[in-house]
Amino acid sequence: MKELRGTGIALITPFKEDRSIDFGALERLVNHSIEGGVDYLVCLGTTAETPTLTNSEKSDILQAIKSANSGRLPMVLGIGGNNTEAVKDEFKSANLDDYFAILSASPAYNRPTQEGLYQHYKTLAQNTDANIILYNVPSRTGSNINAETTLRLARDFDNIIAIKEASPNFLQSTEILKDKPGGFMVISGDDEFGLPMTLAGGSGVISVIAQGIPEQYTQMIQLGLDRKVDEAYAIHYEIMDLTRAIYDEGNPCGIKSLLSHRNICQPFTRLPLVPATENLSNKINSLLGQLI
Repeated sequence: MKELRGTGIALITPFKEDRSIDFGALERLVNHSIEGGVDYLVCLGTTAETPTLTNSEKSDILQAIKSANSGRLPMVLGIGGNNTEAVKDEFKSANLDDYFAILSASPAYNRPTQEGLYQHYKTLAQNTDANIILYNVPSRTGSNINAETTLRLARDFDNIIAIKEASPNFLQSTEILKDKPGGFMVISGDDEFGLPMTLAGGSGVISVIAQGIPEQYTQMIQLGLDRKVDEAYAIHYEIMDLTRAIYDEGNPCGIKSLLSHRNICQPFTRLPLVPATENLSNKINSLLGQLI
């Protein structure tokens, strides 16, 4: 599916100093990313600080992104949680007309077994016609969707079309790539694994840093898709220190710091997250200055 090939971005939610949503900055961010070459937009994912947003704010954000995008790129909507019935109801109530797929992170905190994870996604898949992208991010959820469970879901449900795989175990990703059914996509959920995953047979990446340096990152991934390995890795190593730096104090404070240095948004987050420290901000600015 070409809609999910290449570089998608997990959009942040820009805030003003009073922590209200900065819709002007959101419009600038969408335009900056599209003009920089990204391939699709992920709305209201975890990078968007979605747990801190009211339902009204979420609706306003989606409308603002839709307006700024103006039909230029495919969009993916984030819907997830650790109450399966509540997530199912949100799937049913959401207006999905504008979205190619739903990105649904695995349940956090309650740490289900592999059978529990399978039954969670089975329930979602059987109660929607929408395309579903699994999202495995063990460092945040406290549990891992193993390769066998991912493959079982991919084979059993036609509308489970991809996984955003952010496990640090790259061998797990290659197991999925080796045995996945035709058409099922493996998308990196880790900025630094974006190129290796693509070269291993993945479809690309859902990236955080690509909204900050879209030209460089999207070029790297496209070179990977084109199997121009040396050229792709030249960019990978060029941006590696900056890619690592934006996660030094967590996400999205690092990417918001980077974007503030590009005059796209201010660096503010909502509690319990706090903005990047001055030391990290200076480090990010220095590394950014070496690229642009």
